[in-house]
Amino acid sequence: MSNNIRTPQEKEKIIKEYYSYDHAQAKICHKYNISKSVLWSWVRKYEENGIEGLNSKTGKAKYSNPHAGLHLRKPKSRIDELELELMKKEIEIARLKKGYMVKGVGAKKEFVTTFDKNTK
Repeated sequence: MSNNIRTPQEKEKIIKEYYSYDHAQAKICHKYNISKSVLWSWVRKYEENGIEGLNSKTGKAKYSNPHAGLHLRKPKSRIDELELELMKKEIEIARLKKGYMVKGVGAKKEFVTTFDKNTK
């Protein structure tokens, strides 16, 4: 079977063709080179959530989560930039509440506990 990333619109077209052929599953799977389980999964998601249910959750497609890879992507707008900065601050606050801080960068990063030290 093929490992193609398909858009929700392509998946919807395949599902509609599946319905129009009176559920000729083997014919559709062969034509689009997909497995029966993939087709069933798409049909179930489409029936439950419409085209929104067909969005990929793998992060490989263009429409993936804009905050995926916090440190690898630059925010696209000022609002995204501020949301990302706020998220980083919340993570830092949670880290400090648990009693440790990060020293160093990359491979030399280490987590140091703050319980024995005066942080003032």
